[in-house]
Amino acid sequence: MNSMYFTEEHNLFRKSLQHFLKKEVVPHIDKWEKSGTIERFIWKEFGEMGFFGINYPEAYGGMNLDLFYTIIFLEELQKINSGGFAAAIWAHAYLAMTHLNAEGDEAIKQKYLVPSIAGDKIGCLAITEPFGGSDVAGMRTTAVKDGDHYIINGSKTFITNGVTSDYLVVAAKTASELGNKGISIFVLDRDMEGISATKLDKLGWRASDTGEIAFDNVKVPTENLLGKENQGFSYIMQHFSLERLIMGVNAHARAEFALEYALQYMSERHAFGKTIDKFQALRHSLADLYTEMEFCKTFNYAITARLDKGEYVVKEATMSKLKSTKVADDVIYQCLQFLGGYGYMEEYPMARLLRDSRLGPIGGGTSEILREILAKIIIDKKEYKPVT
Repeated sequence: MNSMYFTEEHNLFRKSLQHFLKKEVVPHIDKWEKSGTIERFIWKEFGEMGFFGINYPEAYGGMNLDLFYTIIFLEELQKINSGGFAAAIWAHAYLAMTHLNAEGDEAIKQKYLVPSIAGDKIGCLAITEPFGGSDVAGMRTTAVKDGDHYIINGSKTFITNGVTSDYLVVAAKTASELGNKGISIFVLDRDMEGISATKLDKLGWRASDTGEIAFDNVKVPTENLLGKENQGFSYIMQHFSLERLIMGVNAHARAEFALEYALQYMSERHAFGKTIDKFQALRHSLADLYTEMEFCKTFNYAITARLDKGEYVVKEATMSKLKSTKVADDVIYQCLQFLGGYGYMEEYPMARLLRDSRLGPIGGGTSEILREILAKIIIDKKEYKPVT
């Protein structure tokens, strides 16, 4: 393990987490992949172990640890080979909860963040819309102020934990005429009248519930506004660095898992009188793939160190997601090939890995959108600045 970033305490945390996942999570993964539902008890166990509070303040039940504990958490979640389970966990801990912690007032933190860290409440982040995709500024969901409430109408889609979550962090237009400067963020209770959700059927991430959500005249108290009115777009952009880095880290971790599995398989599989890891064509191909994965991992660790110091790394985090997700897809595609016919069988890990990995270049901003963002930064000299 890289001693530049990981201390002995980090390594002990990793071992403890590996033991927990092997004992408490892995035995249930196949069942959850088939049912598409993660049983509630595991959320509470994660909370009791402190895993949801890794980088949150101690005042709310967190541990306030550095970002490399989060990196370990993300990496090990990828290595149990259920992108859906991992997504459900990190969407709660680093999408929904990030907004509660950053923009929520004390009352919201006590009502939502504290039980989220404890594993008693599950959250989701609802931004993407059926007609908008990656175009956050083009959202159509509205929140119209009416006395001491907002009335929310509209729809969201592709929302991880969108069906089973207890609360929803929702972006809506509070001033449509202002475009992206008229977006606000709210936290909604699942049982508010007018909220309905439909579960979507997906290629991969089968253990997680991904929902399409409709809001029909949902009456939301003004105190459920997160941060300031019409500042939502800035808040979303502020947190994109973490979200994109998370997806980059997830990608290098699943690529590493695929390569390690393929290496083990190739050392045991015989053809023409020798193990297939002795064939030059396969050896050199694997060496290239391993090099690509290591480049991504090293880059992601360096960006994590900068983000942990409070630097604004939107450009680098965007690069992380763009490159790492592409590398992961390439690695896993080729690792499946290394396994031959067995790679295509569901009892081996590559088929699920291939399905789950394919969402990497799509979710959290497509690769096409990320390239345009980077082009604006590099070519047009556009500056993205943190919220002040």
